[in-house]
Amino acid sequence: MQMRDVLKKLELGNSVAEFDEALQKYFVETGPFKALATNKADVIAGDKGTGKTAIFRVLLARARSIPELKSVEVIPGFNPSGNPVFQRLTQEHILTEAQYVSLWKAYIFSLVGNGILEALGTDATASTPILDAMLRDTGLRSADDAPASIFSRLVNSIKKVFPTSAGIELTMSETGIPIVTPKIEFGKERDPATPPQVRHEDALRLLNRCLTEAEMTIWVALDRLDEAFQGFPAVETPALRALLRTYLDLLEFDHIRLKLFVRRDLFRKIVKGGFVNLTHINARKVEIIWEDADLLNLLCRRLRENKEFLAQIGSEGATDEELFSRIVPPQVDVGERKSTSLNWIMNRIRDGNGIKPPRNLIDLIIKAREAQMRREEREPREYTPEGPIIEADSIKKGLERLSVDRVEDTLLAESGDSSAVIERFRGGRSEYDARTLASVLGVPIEQVATASKVLLEIGFLEAIGENFKIPALYRDGLGVTQGKAF
Repeated sequence: MQMRDVLKKLELGNSVAEFDEALQKYFVETGPFKALATNKADVIAGDKGTGKTAIFRVLLARARSIPELKSVEVIPGFNPSGNPVFQRLTQEHILTEAQYVSLWKAYIFSLVGNGILEALGTDATASTPILDAMLRDTGLRSADDAPASIFSRLVNSIKKVFPTSAGIELTMSETGIPIVTPKIEFGKERDPATPPQVRHEDALRLLNRCLTEAEMTIWVALDRLDEAFQGFPAVETPALRALLRTYLDLLEFDHIRLKLFVRRDLFRKIVKGGFVNLTHINARKVEIIWEDADLLNLLCRRLRENKEFLAQIGSEGATDEELFSRIVPPQVDVGERKSTSLNWIMNRIRDGNGIKPPRNLIDLIIKAREAQMRREEREPREYTPEGPIIEADSIKKGLERLSVDRVEDTLLAESGDSSAVIERFRGGRSEYDARTLASVLGVPIEQVATASKVLLEIGFLEAIGENFKIPALYRDGLGVTQGKAF
């Protein structure tokens, strides 16, 4: 049997949850998932690639089979593919935080209200006819209860209430005296006969009463928040702060609950400078943290889905450690004082903050397998139980490709203004002291701590004593050579 025939049987799925059709088969029910499923957490915070969307997808699929969620209906408050529905807000007039709160509450009322009426009918309970009338009177009744349709309808109604531009108009009187007139323009759809206004609390209280009568609880899950306003900080911060305030206000209603999936760095950004009742949010927030053993288990769960592969290598009943050792050699860099392959890999998929996203591990092994397949085409090997299926050189090539991808799709793509600063390190060395780092950043040495703060926060640099180091994850992608720049 040729080694390439064994490799062909090795499939690991897709590292991106949105595109992984077999996600449920090897999903690991971590602490954050269990806390969410048992309603002990409302805010799931994690770095990119750590599994926020995976948790949402599995929760949505398994909700009916989880005993604690017997009377709970989980509905997505966003569109899972394409441009995030909330991106519409970046194309409209920038509102105040209070106005965004009004928008979020109106959206939740409309989304859940239309969903209830579509599912149960307008005469399901004593209060559903009143709910139907209120939605119609406010222009929020929709035959399509999809998030995109409802949010678009709501955003369009903003133009009837909020101005799209403001300024002054300068004219001259007949006697030559200048006349300055304030000028406010509303959207083209503005109608003098605006719909009747309803207090948000009254609308949400009616919604909660309908759910109580129907013996239902609705969880509205909001994901992709980091994508919704990317590149529009003037909208992102007030809109997401308003969403957190909306979450707090909804705690009053026991049959409506928001479940938020948010990146940790974005969460820190939107609460920066203080946030009233942040302790109430933190009490219901859990962070996704992956230990090495969890990551190894996740990888091996995917490996075990390859039944033919396991049969070929005779590892059907192997432990995680045994199975992993059949795939890779004992060491990537051979030497008495060198680390094991597992430690080598774990140390190279992490960023400067020590974050090890499962996506990085899966992508590394996928890319290493592809590199090994190419090598097997050039230099075929016979399969032997003693030899590794993926060799050390292929693992290193997999890391090179992973580094290029993460520099492009994560580091530079999401670092904003810092991307130009990061580019200054391209082709340089991996370790800097304060003097050499000051030179690269173009600042006096006494300003290094301030200038490097953002690079440390995003995980591009890590502090090693008094020096600074670029983690291995980003070196190949930037052509950085290991060693000191001083």
